[in-house]
Amino acid sequence: MRDKLSVFVGFVLVALVVASMSLFTVDQRQFALVFQLGEIKKAIDEPGLNWKWPMIQNVRYFDKRILTMDTPEPERFITSEKKNVLVDLFVKWRIADPKLYYISVLGDEARAVTRLQQTVNAGLREEFGKRTVHEVVSGQRDAIMEEMREKADLDARKIGVQIVDVRLKRVDLPLEVSESVYRRMEAERKRVANELRSEGAAAAEKIRADADRQREVIIAEAYRESQQTKGDGDAQAAAIYAAAFRRDPEFFAFYRSQEAYRQSFAGKSDVLVVEPSSDFFRYLRSATGQSPKSAP
Repeated sequence: MRDKLSVFVGFVLVALVVASMSLFTVDQRQFALVFQLGEIKKAIDEPGLNWKWPMIQNVRYFDKRILTMDTPEPERFITSEKKNVLVDLFVKWRIADPKLYYISVLGDEARAVTRLQQTVNAGLREEFGKRTVHEVVSGQRDAIMEEMREKADLDARKIGVQIVDVRLKRVDLPLEVSESVYRRMEAERKRVANELRSEGAAAAEKIRADADRQREVIIAEAYRESQQTKGDGDAQAAAIYAAAFRRDPEFFAFYRSQEAYRQSFAGKSDVLVVEPSSDFFRYLRSATGQSPKSAP
C-alpha cells in the first residue's frame, strides 16, 4: 500500500514538474515567441495561458508597449541655405511584428534603436536640405515631423517596428551663428524702436501744436466775447447815466460831485489844495449848487 502511494506521489510530482515546464503565461504588455531548437515555431500576441513542449521548446518575451528613442545630444543638420542647425528630437516606436523583429535585429532593442536612428537622421537630412532656416525653425516644423514619421515608418516596418511619432523638441542655431543672428535681430529691433519713437515724437508735436492753436483760438474768442459784453455793459451804463442826466441834470451834477468828494478824500491823510471859490466846492457852499452871490 505504501509503495503504491509513493508511486502515485512520485507520478504527481513528475506531472507537476512537466506541467510547470510546459505551461507559461503571456502578459497583456508582452509578445511571446516560442522557439524549437532555435527555430521560431509560434508568435503569441494575445495574453493568457499557453503551453509548449518541455525541454525542446523555449519562450522569449518582447515588450508590446510604446518605447521612446531619445537623442542624448542634439544632431547637426544643414539647411538649403548651407547653414547648420542643431536638432533635438525623440521618436515613439513599438514592436508591430515580433517574428520579423527577431529575425531582423535578433530581438535586440539596442540594434533596433541604432537602425531607427540611422533612418530618422537620413530622413531629417533630406528634409532639412530642402528648407530654409526660417522654415525649419518655425514655419514648417509640423510638416517636417509628419513627413519624417511616414518615411521612418516605411523603413521601420522592414524590421517589424512601427513608428508612432517623431517629435522635434528643439531646433536651434549653433552658438557662433546664434550670436550674429541675435545681434542682427537686436539692431533691427532698435531701428524699429527708433522709428516708432520718431513717429511718436512727431505725433506729439502735432498734438501740442493743435492744442496750442485751439488754446489761442479759445482765448481770443473768450476775450472778444468779454470785450463785447463789457462794451455792451458800458453802453448800457452810459445810456442809463444819460437818461438820468436828462431827467434831472442838477441832481446828476450833485451826485457826480459827491462821488468826486468821496474819491478825493478817501483817506484820512489826504490833502487837497484848491481855492475855496473853485467850482469843485460849489455844492459845499450852497445846497442848490449856486454861489451865495448868485443866489436870489
